[in-house]
Amino acid sequence: MRSNLINLAKGLALAVAVAALSACATSKEELLTHGDRTMMDIWQQETGDGSGGGAGQVARRQLLDARQSLRRPLTDADVLAAPAEQMRYTRTARNEIYRQFQRLPNPDLVMYVYPHLAGTDPVPVPGYTTVFPLYQRIQYAMPGERVEDY
Repeated sequence: MRSNLINLAKGLALAVAVAALSACATSKEELLTHGDRTMMDIWQQETGDGSGGGAGQVARRQLLDARQSLRRPLTDADVLAAPAEQMRYTRTARNEIYRQFQRLPNPDLVMYVYPHLAGTDPVPVPGYTTVFPLYQRIQYAMPGERVEDY
């Protein structure tokens, strides 16, 4: 019984190994057949730069037609609004001061330290108050993220 299981396991392992090795036994020519044309020939034919014309010229014409349908003339309102619109994206001293990434609130915590003894020789330390920020690092909001107090 035990020898049958061992033989079965060996046979199964051998079958898996043969299947794995035969899967890798494919040649490049079988998978990637190619003709006499180079990539440059294919590029020139498809973009219309080659002497063949054909599909490349049609593709170029369709691209130009699509671009033309998306174009529209500027109206007078567009021309008048352009400087103000462009000013929003221009760096100036004013908008450099007004930060694009606002700091998120970081409340101060006030802590009272009670009088205590400190050191190897117990030295009395009077009570005092200290202030420290809640978060260790400064956190910034993403543009458009809400920064007002909640």
